[in-house]
Amino acid sequence: MERVNVISKQVIRIRNFELVNFSVLFVALAVALPLITHQFNLAGQIFLPMHIFVFVAALLLGWHTGLLVGLLTPIISHFVSGLPLTTLLPQITVELAIYGLMAGFIREKLGWNLWLSILVAMIVGRVGLGFVVWLLGTNQAGPVNQVITVVKLGWPGILIQLALVPLIVIALKKFLANKFQDV
Repeated sequence: MERVNVISKQVIRIRNFELVNFSVLFVALAVALPLITHQFNLAGQIFLPMHIFVFVAALLLGWHTGLLVGLLTPIISHFVSGLPLTTLLPQITVELAIYGLMAGFIREKLGWNLWLSILVAMIVGRVGLGFVVWLLGTNQAGPVNQVITVVKLGWPGILIQLALVPLIVIALKKFLANKFQDV
C-alpha cells in the first residue's frame, strides 16, 4: 500500500499515523525554535520563529495539518515557556491558525505557488489578528495600529519566511517522497 501520495503536485498525503507524527514534530519545532532564539536575545516579535513551522506544515501537508499546528503551537509554547504572553495568546493563536489554514488551502486546493500562498496567508492572518484585537479590545491604539506595529516589528521575520519556507518545503517534499516511496 502506498504511504505517500503527491496530490496534484501541491502537497503530500501520508497515512494518519505518520500525519500525527509530523504534526507533533512541527509543533515541537515551532515551540523549540523560539526558545533557542530567545537564548541569543533574538526577539520573537522581530524574527517570528513560530510562524516558520506553521507555514512549512501547511504547505507540505495541507490545510488540516497547518491549522492544527497553527492552533497548538502558541498554546503549547505558552505553557512550556510563558511565551507568547497571556495577553497576546488569543491574537497569536488566531493569526497562526489562519496562516496554517490559508497557506495550506491556497496551496492544496487552488494550486498557487509557495510564495503567493505564504503572502496571502500572511495578509489574511494579520487581518485575523486585527479582528481579535478589536473583538477583545486588547490594544488602546486599535486593531489597525496593532497590525501596523506587528508588521513593522516583524519585517525581518516576514522576509526570512518568504526566503526560507519555500526552500524548506521543496527539500522536505523531495526527501519525504523518496523516503516513503522505498518503503
